[in-house]
Amino acid sequence: MSHTLGIRQAQKQKTRQAFLDAALALLEEQSLSSLGLREVTRAVGVAPTAFYRHFRSTADLGVALVDEALGSLHPMVRTTVATAGAERITRAVQLIAGHVSAHPAHVRFIARERHGGVQPVREAIRAQLARFAEEVKTELAKDPEAEGWSDDDLLMLAHLYVDQMLITASLFLETLESPEPSEAERQRVVQVATRQLRLISLGRQHWLE
Repeated sequence: MSHTLGIRQAQKQKTRQAFLDAALALLEEQSLSSLGLREVTRAVGVAPTAFYRHFRSTADLGVALVDEALGSLHPMVRTTVATAGAERITRAVQLIAGHVSAHPAHVRFIARERHGGVQPVREAIRAQLARFAEEVKTELAKDPEAEGWSDDDLLMLAHLYVDQMLITASLFLETLESPEPSEAERQRVVQVATRQLRLISLGRQHWLE
């Protein structure tokens, strides 16, 4: 019996993932608010009623995509911010560039839906980013430069870093989707992103003066 249940659970998870993959592909050319349930089920090759065995609505599907796109990044962000000194910025830019290259559809989805028309998805993205900021704040508090900083100021700084990481991801995505992407353009984005993050770090050094 347990073997049969295991097979059914695996098949259910496989179908659920098929919905996520199909939706992500369809969202390359449109926003979630315009995505139709029948579009998704047609792409998966199942009846519309099958959708409701996995998701309550397309908004619920969108929230699941947010979790897929951002949920797995928390260990990477914590590891990056835990890196000491100037190496922190270099590593952050490298990891962002690599993530965009590996998961452009996820990055595009978050960039579009962060301020999109589906409220539960906006709230899910906001919650994930707030979690990132708390994790970044925890790591920043360990730096010698954090002495004398209040929790509120450290959290504000963490949000600046998180926002800049999103901007950097968008810049890399634009380069990747350019009609004629080039290594020179990619390196230009690396330089710009590095300087922007360094500017935040420089401001941190003089914040309490």
